[in-house]
Formats: sequence, C-alpha cells, structure tokens
Amino acid sequence: MTASTIRRTTARSRLAAVGSIAVAGALLLTGCGDQTGGGGSESKESAGSSSEAAAAPLADKLPQEIRDKGVIKVGSDIAYAPVEFKDDAGATVGIDPDIAAAMGKQLGVTFEFENGTFDTLITGLRSKRYDIAMSAMTDTKDRQEGIDADTGKKVGEGVDFVDYFTAGVSIYTKKGDDQGITTWADLCGKTLVVQRGTVSDDLAKAEAKKCPSGEKLTIEAFDNDQQAQTRLRAGGADAGSSDFPVAAYAVQTSGGGNDFELVGEQVEAAPYGIAVAKDNTQLRDALQAALDAVIADGEYQKILEKWGVTDGAVTEAVVNGGK
Repeated sequence: MTASTIRRTTARSRLAAVGSIAVAGALLLTGCGDQTGGGGSESKESAGSSSEAAAAPLADKLPQEIRDKGVIKVGSDIAYAPVEFKDDAGATVGIDPDIAAAMGKQLGVTFEFENGTFDTLITGLRSKRYDIAMSAMTDTKDRQEGIDADTGKKVGEGVDFVDYFTAGVSIYTKKGDDQGITTWADLCGKTLVVQRGTVSDDLAKAEAKKCPSGEKLTIEAFDNDQQAQTRLRAGGADAGSSDFPVAAYAVQTSGGGNDFELVGEQVEAAPYGIAVAKDNTQLRDALQAALDAVIADGEYQKILEKWGVTDGAVTEAVVNGGK
C-alpha cells in the first residue's frame, strides 16, 4: 500500500465586503419600506447562499449528484493503523479519515468510509460501489493504467489519483529476533508475511525471483495487515512488511512496544493517492482543490502532527504523480 508552497488566505476583504453590503441593504430597506415587496425575502436567500458558500467554499466544484446526496462513499480497508482503523468504540479513525473530514468541510459533504479488502477496492470503484478509494493506496503507473502487477496484463481502465502523502515500505521482525535481516536480499530463505495486493506484496514477489537456488523466499499474503502481524507474533514467520507508517505504528503499539522491531531502511518511497474513476474528472478535480485548501490553511499539517507522520507530508495536491 504506498509532492511542493503553503498558501494562506485572509478574510479581511470578505468581511469588509459583507459589511458594505449590510449597510447598503439597510439603506435600501429604509428608503423603500414595504414598496420592495419580496425584497426582504430575496435578501434572506442571498444571505443564506453567502453563508453556505463561506461554510463550504468549494461545494460548487463537485458533481451535482454528489452535492445532492451530500455524501462521498469511500472504499477502504479499515484495518491499517494508523492510516485507517477502528478505535475501541468501533469508530473509523486515522490519518485518512481525518484528512477526508477536513476536505469534506471544504466541499460541504461527508466522506463515508466503507470497509472492504484492499485488493477489491479498485474493482468496487469500477462497479460504482464506491465514489473513491482512500486506503493508503500507493499511486503507481500500473494502477493508473489498469495493469495487473503480477501478470503485466491490462485488467481495466485504470484510475486517476489525487496524491496526499508519501510513504516508503519497511520490514519488521519479532523484537530481539531480527534473523540477521537488514535488507530485502536477506529475506531469501525466510518466510515473510504481507497484506495481499500491496506494494510490500509486489516487492516480495520481485525479490523472490532473485533468490539463489535453495534459499526460497516464502511469502504468506493475508487479507489485512492485522492478520499478517498476528502470524508473525505467533512465530509463524520470520518477518513482516508494510508501509512505513503502519510498520512503525505496529512497532510502537503492539504488546506495548514489546512485540516487533523495525529492521533496515524504508524503501520505494512513493505517494499515497485517493483513487477516482477515469471518467469522473470533475470529482477528481474537486478533491484536488479541497486537498490544496486544507494544506494551505494548515489543517493538513495539524493532522499529520497528531499522528506523528509529518515526514510524509506533501506541499500540494498532485494528480497521478506515481511512477
């Protein structure tokens, strides 16, 4: 599962304009009295529209269908802490939900996260089960072009991405038992657990082809990262791999920090992207504008600080920045 100036805006001129309009409106009402007829009602409607625009300044960029529903349906594998996961109360929390909520305020809609296994999210997007997929999904050329990473064959139209974070891939082992692993080459002769369909899975398959005879890299792929961690914790594997924020979070929190340790350096740093159907360019562009807005107003930085992942920050929303 895997880029730059912060802009700030001011409301002073808008406030001044609103003040001028209010004064002019008061003078009009005083001069015309009841002769204006429906003018009072029209003034209220105008004020209401201005209020809505101020509350959700980018709402008009969305497709009308989504504006009418007030909801963007998000396909996500909600078992990938700290990017998205369920808290003790069962609520969906994490980096992605927080960024989505901030973007929702700009667009005047709610982002509703729906759980699904990671390797089915793009299929769900194609079938219109979801409006977008947001799930620590690495923006790659294969995904943009609809190419299956295993076979190299085209399996669909592909998707567009709005890139919102950068992360590499890490290896972790049981704490105090690193098996001498510091690089991907050291995994030959070992058993590695990963989440199916992720960049870790792809890297492991590529590395397995390089292993010398008699030193097979055994890959065990699971529906979600929590299952992979459980397998490693129980001693059923030598190492695990996932995106750096996820691996680091597991190391910090699993067993009170006593279960796992990171080994070696993260590799393959690449952007996470919000996936959107190729034919939904209006939604894609609205998401890009909303992300740029939350980057500019500082909310994005606050979210990354909250989750301790500021090293992955981007400084602007880029479409299809993956390679």
